Amino acid sequence: MPEELLNKYRLTSMEEPTDEMLAQIMHEVAVEAKEKSKEAHRKFYEEIREMVKKNGAE
Repeated sequence: MPEELLNKYRLTSMEEPTDEMLAQIMHEVAVEAKEKSKEAHRKFYEEIREMVKKNGAE
């Protein structure tokens, strides 16, 4: 599906998305959610490592 066509569609539109549009939207959301989850986990464990370092040094 052309990105231009997908970018024109709005979920608030009165028309229903095509199956192809909906699949593409869902795919993009899933990819973004996975990336954000990985980054959140990375930051979380980084903070834990820093806390362990700090508390272990005392």
